[in-house]
Amino acid sequence: MDEATIYKSIGKRIKFLRESKGLTQEKLAEKTGLSLDFIGKIEVNINEPGLKSIIKIANALDVHIKDIFDF
Repeated sequence: MDEATIYKSIGKRIKFLRESKGLTQEKLAEKTGLSLDFIGKIEVNINEPGLKSIIKIANALDVHIKDIFDF
């Protein structure tokens, strides 16, 4: 799997997990301390999140970090 596909899959997975928890992008941004713009761009594969951001997102979603990569 190439890098672009991995980031696209991460964004889709974050969106799926966020929606399954009933959170808006705004609420996830608030819980992570990341910007709303950044969260939105991760989900549509414009931004490539680093490990620290992925950890913040996993914690905010109350999931294990491995769940972000379960695609």
